[in-house]
Amino acid sequence: MSSDHDKVSREKLIRAIQEYEFAAIELNLYLDNFPRSKEALEDYNYITKELNKLKARYVRDFGPLSNFGEDVSDFPWQWVDEPWPWECGY
Repeated sequence: MSSDHDKVSREKLIRAIQEYEFAAIELNLYLDNFPRSKEALEDYNYITKELNKLKARYVRDFGPLSNFGEDVSDFPWQWVDEPWPWECGY
């Protein structure tokens, strides 16, 4: 059973992932329209690297964020463990 501290850390981490994903999507859309914006591309690359670090930390500490070949699972199969990433109380 996870502690309250683990729950808070999990919720903070999933929130950070959501925020970085939002920023990456917005920058991606911006770059679709302004592909020569060096500053936007630098921001996008930074956000993408940080997002990948956050996702790797989440997977390491709490289990898979997605299935279908994106994340590996320890034994037993972890994808069915709760709470699922989208069920973190938001």
